[in-house]
Amino acid sequence: MRGDRSLAPPDNAAFEPGRSTDPAIGAPAPPDAGRPAPAGSAAVAPAGRRRSGWPVVAALAVLVLVALVAAVAFGQARITPHQVLGALARRLWHGSAAPGTASWQETVVWSIRLPRALLGFVVGGALALSGAALQGLFRNPLADPSILGVSAGASLGAVLTIFVGLAARAVWLLPAGAFAGAALTAFIVLGIAAQRGRGRIFTTTMLLVGVAISALNVSFTTFILSVSLSSYDVGRQVIHWILGGLDGRTWDHLLLAVPAILIGGVAILVHARELDALLLGEVTAQSIGVDVPRVRLVLVLGTSLLIGAAVAAAGPIGFVGLLVPHILRLVVGSMHRTLLPACFLGGGLFVVLADLAARTLLVPMEIPVGVVTAAVGAPFFIGLLVRRGPEISEG
Repeated sequence: MRGDRSLAPPDNAAFEPGRSTDPAIGAPAPPDAGRPAPAGSAAVAPAGRRRSGWPVVAALAVLVLVALVAAVAFGQARITPHQVLGALARRLWHGSAAPGTASWQETVVWSIRLPRALLGFVVGGALALSGAALQGLFRNPLADPSILGVSAGASLGAVLTIFVGLAARAVWLLPAGAFAGAALTAFIVLGIAAQRGRGRIFTTTMLLVGVAISALNVSFTTFILSVSLSSYDVGRQVIHWILGGLDGRTWDHLLLAVPAILIGGVAILVHARELDALLLGEVTAQSIGVDVPRVRLVLVLGTSLLIGAAVAAAGPIGFVGLLVPHILRLVVGSMHRTLLPACFLGGGLFVVLADLAARTLLVPMEIPVGVVTAAVGAPFFIGLLVRRGPEISEG
C-alpha cells in the first residue's frame, strides 16, 4: 500500500461503538477535536502500544498440529499417536506401499483420516479468512462468507450436479459443479454492481445484489431438493451434501480445493495493509494512496475463490467465517497482517476439532460437521453479543 504506514488503524478501530459516520460514504468520522480520542477509536495509536498478535499465531500453529494428529488418531478404530507418526514416516520415506503390504493402521491413516483432516483444516481456514476479509471490506462485523451469495451459488451448482446425475460419474464432478456455481454467482454480482456503479464497484451495491442473488440461489436449491425427493438415492445425496461434511473425502478433493484456496488466500494476505486503510473509510484510504476499486475487486474475487473452493469440497459449513474472526479480533486486534493468518489457522483448527467431535460423539453414527459448527457457533456467538453488546453488533 502506498502512503505512510503509520496510518494503519489501531486495535478494534473498525467496530468501535458510538462513533459517528459520514452518511454519504459510510466512513467513520474523526473524534471530536475538543476531547481526547477514546481507546480503540480511529485515531492513530502509537506503534509501541499496539498489540502483537504473532505469539497467538504461533500458538495456533502448534494447536493445529496437535489437532491434526488427534484427528488422525481418534475414531471408531483407535490408533495411537505413535502409530500415526510411524505410518506417516514410513509412507513419506518409502513412498506408496505395495498392494497388500501396508498395515491397516497405515491404510486408515494415509487413505482415510489424513486427507479428511487436512481438507477440514484448509476448508475452515478458507472460510475464516474470507470472513475476516469481508468484515474488513464492508466494515461490518456481521459480514460472513454467505453475504455475496457465493456460498449459495456453490450449493446450487452442487445440488444441480447431483440432480442431473453427473456427480455419480466421477469424484471431481461434484466439487467442479459447486465451484462453477460459485464462480458464476460472483461474476453476476460483480457485473450488476459494476453496471449500477457506472464502471465502479460500490460496496453497498455489491452487498444488496449479493443478498438478492443469494435468496434466488436458495430458492432454486430448495426447488431442486423438493423435486429430487421423489428419488430416494438422489434426495438422500442432496440432503447429505447440503448438511455439510467431510466424510468420504479423499486426496482428490484436497487437490481440487487447495490451488483455488492458495490463490485466493495469497490475494487477500498481500492486501492486509489496504484492508487496514479501508477500516478508516474509502475516502481516507484513497487519500493515502490506496486504489480502492482495484483492491475491492481483488478482495471480492479472492474471497469468492476461497468460498467456492471450500463449499465445493465440503459443502456449506456455517458460522466459521462469522465466529472465528470475531473471537480472534478480540485476541490479536484488528491489524490484518496478524488477524488474517490467525483467522486461517483458527478456522482450520475449529473445523478439524468439530469434525473430530462429529466422528466420535455418537459412535458408530456420524454427525455432519456443519451441524456441529452451527450447534457450537450459534450459542457462542449469542453469548458474545450478550456480553459485549454494541462492540460487536454495531459496525
